[in-house]
Amino acid sequence: MRGAILEVKRGDEKASVDLTAETRRASEDGSPGRDGTLVEMRSNRRWVLGVGLAWLLAWAVAGHGDAVQAQAVQAAAVHSNPLNNDPLVKEAFTHFYDLDYAGAVERFERFHGQHPGDPQPTVLLLDALLFQELYRQDLLDTTFYANDGFLTGRHATQEDPRVRDRILGLADEAIHEADWRLSKNQNDVDALYARGWARALKCTYIAMVERGYGAGFRLARAAKDDHARVLQLDPNYVDAKLVVGVYEYVVGALPLPFKLLVGFAGITGSKSRGLEMLADDGRRGITTSVEARTTTALFLRREGRYREAIEVVRGLKNEYPRDYLFHLEEANLRKDAGEGMGAVEAYREILAVNAKPGYFYAPRLELTYFGLGDALRGQRHYSEAAQAYEQAAGTTNVGPELKIRSLLDAGECRDLNGERPLAVKDYQAAVDSGPSTSRADTARKFLRSAYHGN
Repeated sequence: MRGAILEVKRGDEKASVDLTAETRRASEDGSPGRDGTLVEMRSNRRWVLGVGLAWLLAWAVAGHGDAVQAQAVQAAAVHSNPLNNDPLVKEAFTHFYDLDYAGAVERFERFHGQHPGDPQPTVLLLDALLFQELYRQDLLDTTFYANDGFLTGRHATQEDPRVRDRILGLADEAIHEADWRLSKNQNDVDALYARGWARALKCTYIAMVERGYGAGFRLARAAKDDHARVLQLDPNYVDAKLVVGVYEYVVGALPLPFKLLVGFAGITGSKSRGLEMLADDGRRGITTSVEARTTTALFLRREGRYREAIEVVRGLKNEYPRDYLFHLEEANLRKDAGEGMGAVEAYREILAVNAKPGYFYAPRLELTYFGLGDALRGQRHYSEAAQAYEQAAGTTNVGPELKIRSLLDAGECRDLNGERPLAVKDYQAAVDSGPSTSRADTARKFLRSAYHGN
């Protein structure tokens, strides 16, 4: 993963390696690659705090949909809001699973209209609208969050004010509706759960789109408190274990000195307890089983436990074979696991499957082309990598951030392959696509002096 510190073990040797973009550039200048290397993740403080914060309640970055149908057989053993079993809700999630967000939103809009004043239908509609927008902006690509630059850099955004206002308005509506019910009965677990879920979704938008980490963390903590209260009142309300489990893991993953510091503020957590809660939710959850499993895969990936993460994602892909993002995440994990040309073939397989008419619903193929470029670059196939990056940048409706990333990486590969005129063209296009971004600054640097991998 980018932006992480790894302990690399080769025999009796042990060294810390920073796999940021700068280190990748150094390896391109002649040092050995990392394919086949046994790696043990040791995250730096900024990654753990910052990405942990961004992820804290943005758990569905690669997962999407509530597993109402998949977990219905266990409904008798677990408690959930009865509205989750409504046929219209199940129909809406059938579209959600296939990434047909427009179809899901249309049905949740109807359901929302049928239940005025109830926070649960409001939250269901909010969920679908939020992920429709994240998908549109190419923000469901997990590789984007494995880099410290996500937290510290200046990024191109394509925020739609109308969509933003609807998302934040629905979040506030759900919270207000839940507050009203809780004013009548402070132990209303369905209202507590809906309020925590609304806060989690609002946190997701603020952290992932607006990069508002301070406000996001406050919402995350409030969401965790709501769902912890749900579990205190009803331990069989298993869906609440998602938010609490993520919070436990992220806080538990902090370096010891920082963990002691935040402990004075009453912020505590445990990685093992968090993973246990996510595992239970993944097995028994009514509406958050999918998210619990995708989040588990993300945390396993963070720890360098790629084979375990791949198995989790393959299980999800088998359940939802037309879900484009699960196919993409498997390829991303195989790349990060150092499979080399195996990862290249995984990306190419996605493109081949997409050639089947109607197999994927509105796939964001720029994400596949970008991953393919990374995989080819890792094998030093610079010309093919540059072509893949350029295809990503040229895809219709590509998000601005991914476009700039792709053009910058394409330019670097062109320089490494001795194709300076094409590199200059890519760098200039990156600058033109986002002149005020951090990556545009990097592109300007390489316009002045060719990139040599160091």
